[in-house]
Amino acid sequence: MATLDSKLVGVLGDRTTKVLNDLFGYLTVGDLLHHYPRRYLVRGELSNIAELNEGDEVTILAEVYSATSRRLHARKGNILEVIVTDGSAKLSLTFFNQAWREKDLKVGKQGLFAGKVGVFNGKRQLAHPDYEMIADGNDVDAAVEGFAGKYLPMYPASAKLPSWKIAQCIELAVGALDEVPDYLPESVREKYGYPTLHQALVQLHNPADLDSAEKARQRLTFDEAFMLQLLLLSRRKELKNLDAVARPAHPGGLLDAFDALLPFELTAGQRSVAAEIADDLSQPHPMHRLLQGEVGSGKTVVALRAMLTVIDNGGQAALLAPTEVLAAQHLRTMQKLLGSLAQGGMLGGTEGATQVTLITGSQNAAARKKALALAASGDAGIVIGTHALLGESVSFKDLGLIVVDEQHRFGVEQRDALKSKATNPPHLLVMTATPIPRTVAMTVFGDLDVSTLRELPLGRQPITTHVIPVLEKPGFLERAWERITEEVSQGHQAYIVAPRIAAGTSEDSDMDFLMGESSSEIASVEELGPLLSGGALQGVKVAPLHGRQSAELKDSTMQAFTNKEIDVLVSTTVIEVGVDVPNATVMVIMDADRFGVSQLHQLRGRVGRGTSPGLCLLVTNAEPESSARARLDAVAGTVDGFELSRIDLEQRREGDVLGASQSGSRSHLRLLRVLRDESMIEQAREDASTILESGISGYPLLAAELAQIQSDAAAEYIDKA
Repeated sequence: MATLDSKLVGVLGDRTTKVLNDLFGYLTVGDLLHHYPRRYLVRGELSNIAELNEGDEVTILAEVYSATSRRLHARKGNILEVIVTDGSAKLSLTFFNQAWREKDLKVGKQGLFAGKVGVFNGKRQLAHPDYEMIADGNDVDAAVEGFAGKYLPMYPASAKLPSWKIAQCIELAVGALDEVPDYLPESVREKYGYPTLHQALVQLHNPADLDSAEKARQRLTFDEAFMLQLLLLSRRKELKNLDAVARPAHPGGLLDAFDALLPFELTAGQRSVAAEIADDLSQPHPMHRLLQGEVGSGKTVVALRAMLTVIDNGGQAALLAPTEVLAAQHLRTMQKLLGSLAQGGMLGGTEGATQVTLITGSQNAAARKKALALAASGDAGIVIGTHALLGESVSFKDLGLIVVDEQHRFGVEQRDALKSKATNPPHLLVMTATPIPRTVAMTVFGDLDVSTLRELPLGRQPITTHVIPVLEKPGFLERAWERITEEVSQGHQAYIVAPRIAAGTSEDSDMDFLMGESSSEIASVEELGPLLSGGALQGVKVAPLHGRQSAELKDSTMQAFTNKEIDVLVSTTVIEVGVDVPNATVMVIMDADRFGVSQLHQLRGRVGRGTSPGLCLLVTNAEPESSARARLDAVAGTVDGFELSRIDLEQRREGDVLGASQSGSRSHLRLLRVLRDESMIEQAREDASTILESGISGYPLLAAELAQIQSDAAAEYIDKA
């Protein structure tokens, strides 16, 4: 008999175990039993191909008629097209970069195929369907009969190990399994009527019916939420126990001088968040706070005030930015806001002033040497930089505060690398302009205190957003170019955003074929700029900006745009974060349906930052009733970033939100979905908090499970957020 910790080799043998380890990293029975089914095939779902309609979720019994593989034109990879027939009609199956499936899908072989029906060029197809082949020599009728009334689990699989083979392995593992000790406290389990851990694992892989499978899935999903919250709350508790240098406010210091210089009044939200941060900084344990706020809500001023508080206490602050464009933007913004307060030791500098310096990877040797010296001596109270800040050559005299801008671009590893440059545990403030739904904040940032800036500063101009449906109203696009010309003639500037740097349509046609959709050519910066310069925007100064340009060219282009030497910037999403040009009043986003909801919201936040209203035009070839069009209509319909973030999350893969490691084979988050399971996450956090308050030592099995997660290298799942 086996436990969850038993080696797989004792149950499955060397050969099969090696394949499972190579493919998924599985070594134990527990690893394998946490390989959950994606869905179940049910005999009653069998359909005739001739009766299939677009959008149907179907399962069919069919024979392979033909199989052909072709290479993609403009990108690495290939498409495998398999034609199957059930005698009533034929159906196309398409697989992207899975040519190896030809070994399974040989002409004349029969199998069960399941997926969603799409239509491409008038031909019905299933993209990436699940399938189960019927072995040679097996009676087809008998196979179907054996399938009847049975819930057949379909697993994430590969060529070396198809779903049916994984099912066989799991069946052997379940059969060998001893009673599994349950780490979930009995009081919690009974509260929700969940099965035991042993029952849940058995029922999920071999359900008597779909209800029992669902109950098992709920129990295992709750386990993920509960252990995650337990981990985050434990980490939070540990952070509160660390010693830090308290940095209380000092009257008459740089902060007071800065406040006196400000040409505007702080919003009520800014004052409230500033008070929370000031209280954190005055404590003898490190601040760990997330500051989220809409684009233009004034996060930079709040962060700068926190930095000045630390400088008033003899410390330094480091600001970590994801791109050189954004780092340079922060430098200019802070120097402008501080004025003479940023000219410490210079002619014209205020007494007691500090310096602000920049460290990036593309700096020349002289500039870098100077910046490193300013950081090491403490003369630079504020050090701004990219990943270059993490380098071994960078040192600080007294690093008291780390500010991380655009938190989702950095992992805990980067934050920790910067923390290691401090003598004492530094205070930490992480910022994001991507509004985060409450449950996402609880799931990803549960070890941080969260502050939110919802209101925009007084005088911030409104942004009007319109969808330009090219298919229905082709003339509207010409009007968009006219609108840009009108704004430029009034002394304003504009952004045009394209999804691509360079032209190319073949990869899209391949993807369209695969997914059963059709689309037109996608706009690119390199094509669009010259086209408009010689046509609709003739006489207007147009310049490109994209990620393939050198850092020097990007910076000089951005500087020229800021100085009004360029009228229209044709750019990729490199301008998405942090670029602040108050004179820019209009933005046209080409093929807007190719961007996510939150990304569109971030992009449009680049206009309307001055004294004139902003205009954002979303150009699309999407069909009127399509989901893509609904997405754009949602963006045009509201400027509430929090509402849009929920819509975005509903439409995106979870891994995009929670970090790359969430989709890894060893991830502890396999079933949890932050919006779908919102109430479950809240319950789990409440239950985890109660357990920690009462003392986890009273639950030895739970304490052992938590310790295992904490020590497991693969459990860095939350650190990638």
